Amino acid sequence: MSDSGTGADSVLECRELSAGYGRRKVLKDLSLRFARGRVTAVVGPNGCGKSTLLRVLAGLMAPNAGAVWLGGHTLQQLEPRERARQLAWLAQTAEVTDLTARDMVSLGRFARTGWLNQHDGKDEAAVARALEATGALHLAARRVARLSGGERQRVSLARVLAVGASVLLLDEPTSHLDPPHQLDVLRTLRSQAHGCGATIIAVIHDLSLALMADELVVMGEEGLVGHGSRAATLAGDWLSRAFGTPISVVEVDGMPLWRPHPSGPGRDLRS
Repeated sequence: MSDSGTGADSVLECRELSAGYGRRKVLKDLSLRFARGRVTAVVGPNGCGKSTLLRVLAGLMAPNAGAVWLGGHTLQQLEPRERARQLAWLAQTAEVTDLTARDMVSLGRFARTGWLNQHDGKDEAAVARALEATGALHLAARRVARLSGGERQRVSLARVLAVGASVLLLDEPTSHLDPPHQLDVLRTLRSQAHGCGATIIAVIHDLSLALMADELVVMGEEGLVGHGSRAATLAGDWLSRAFGTPISVVEVDGMPLWRPHPSGPGRDLRS
């Protein structure tokens, strides 16, 4: 069910992964490979294990079976600081703090400098680039607690980018953002992947946004439905199978749009 890259291009992967909460198994014997320089969107109905998958990949939740591999080593084999350098995590809810936005983003550099070392020009440049990439540079001097939810989300994303990690795991990075800024975030992620070679895996609820990713992991109530490109996703009708209802995808002005029932103008991308 996958047409994604294998072997040499793989940066992060899980093998025969199972995880859950108590007796409830959410992930069962799941094996996935994520390639360098690609944005992968994780989609599926509520409760299918999307956020659980990201938490296990990030090392924030221990699997019941199987393992996560990062750069040829299991997460357990990596020292915490080395893991923090290679893998950055964005939670669903943006943190509320009295720090300024610039100071908040600067926290992302501690994975590289350590808590006791001073930031140098390289660190300051990384913070500035991250703020600019997320459209948050004008927020740098403002207190995070006084920002709107969307502004806090952009600052949180900037903190993740400032780490300079090779793998970014993002749980709903477009939440609290209006549609234009959601598109901006997707463009930023694609730039980080295609221009900087980052491996980006993001849970995205908006299917139209998710279909702009390079690859999709489609999950259903019974587990993995498929992992591959948009073309493979549409050819296999994975979205309909995952959500249990017919879903059609059309292209309008170059933008993929999903709809539960075929109607109105547009070109079906499977045709």
